[in-house]
Amino acid sequence: MYKLELGNDCDRRLKLHKINISHKGDGGTYVKIMTTTLYKLHLGEVVTTHPTVGSNVEELVYKNIRFEVWDLGGQDRLRTSWATYYRGTHAVIAVIDSTDRTRISIMKDELFRLLPHEDLQSAVILVYANKQDLKDAMTPAEITDALSLHSIKNHDWHIQACSALTGDGLYDGLGWIAQRVGGKVTS
Repeated sequence: MYKLELGNDCDRRLKLHKINISHKGDGGTYVKIMTTTLYKLHLGEVVTTHPTVGSNVEELVYKNIRFEVWDLGGQDRLRTSWATYYRGTHAVIAVIDSTDRTRISIMKDELFRLLPHEDLQSAVILVYANKQDLKDAMTPAEITDALSLHSIKNHDWHIQACSALTGDGLYDGLGWIAQRVGGKVTS
């Protein structure tokens, strides 16, 4: 676990899960986007990454909140193990490749598969609409419709336009989580 101090002493702690879907179990695009996003937040720079196999845990501190971020591998064979990490989760983060219109339905299916899990009943949902810096990116409104986010009634949710390469929108998403979770966090 790595730590990045972006604020003063922490007075709150949050557990977050980042989910992703990769191509045909090959550890493709979505895993790389997820890991790129995580390290942009963690290190403040883009680094060359490899697909997450199993899980990866990073710790970020932002605005006096310690974010324990679990990056869960998205290959088909790994998705069945996601539930073992859910206990105590405050937020689920789904990072969407806004340029990949063909695979968004798979992310929708996976998101709606995990939402009813008993350990996620109080979790908020953040969707990062990544790659907004590219001209062929779907807008957050298009992604909201494609994921049927308006049909989510039992969880607070938010879609955040972002770019893992530039960092735009990444901290706005963490700020939304901190604001929504509020008093639910542990010290």
